[in-house]
Amino acid sequence: MPAPERIPPGGVTAHGDRAGALRLLGEGELTVRGRIPGASNAVLLCTVAYEGEEAACVYKPVTGERPLWDFPDGTLAEREVAAWEVSEALGWGLVPPTVLRDGPHGRGMVQLWIEADPDAGLLALVDGDEPDDGWKAVGFAEVGEGRTALLVHADDDRLRRLAVLDAVINNGDRKGGHLLPSADGALYAIDHGVTFNADAKLRTLLWGWAGEPLPPDAVAALARLADALRPGEPLATRLAELLTATEVDAVRGRVDRLRGAGTHPVPTGEWPAIPWPPV
Repeated sequence: MPAPERIPPGGVTAHGDRAGALRLLGEGELTVRGRIPGASNAVLLCTVAYEGEEAACVYKPVTGERPLWDFPDGTLAEREVAAWEVSEALGWGLVPPTVLRDGPHGRGMVQLWIEADPDAGLLALVDGDEPDDGWKAVGFAEVGEGRTALLVHADDDRLRRLAVLDAVINNGDRKGGHLLPSADGALYAIDHGVTFNADAKLRTLLWGWAGEPLPPDAVAALARLADALRPGEPLATRLAELLTATEVDAVRGRVDRLRGAGTHPVPTGEWPAIPWPPV
């Protein structure tokens, strides 16, 4: 399959008409334009068209998922949709509109394409032992020829919210390439297939706030989420369609622990804390 051409996002945007975006993604005609290289699973760039609207999107068919030892086969697409549902329940809109539907290669996840701003730096490698003002330290990284540099991320409220979302969904693979800051100042995050495991799997670049108190907006959002996760509530019912009962219970447990501690989580030491490669 040829490399994807560049497709403008069209009239539907992630931060605009959410209902319209979901309708377009869920009911529109998918046309595959190419395969996005470098991904471990099949990631297809498409256009989707419905009643005069057209947008670019990403389609990940279940048939293109690579089996993982610690996740049931054929479940990554559902986890991507579950991450969007939880992001929406928190009220932060960090995950682009995402649906589960049939496509040219069978059932899969379809997500609105986000055009990232290449000049919005959120990660950096710097010399020295301490980050500059406005940055948070992650750890030291080898940069070649025996040299190390300090890996830092921006002390950014958008990233901080994402760190909370990742703790809730137990994201096992938050890399720098999954961060998509847009030109309008919004931040979106993608690639949420390796999430919602019932075992502790949190692996991320966003450790800069580890152990610090959760900000007030996160405390309020987690309270709303706890209510939405009560059995019989729409979110709980939807997650039960996408995840196992054990995994849904684990989400509730992580939310309760975050609220009880009142702080950002810290690495447990039982699982690699930082993904590799980090970007």
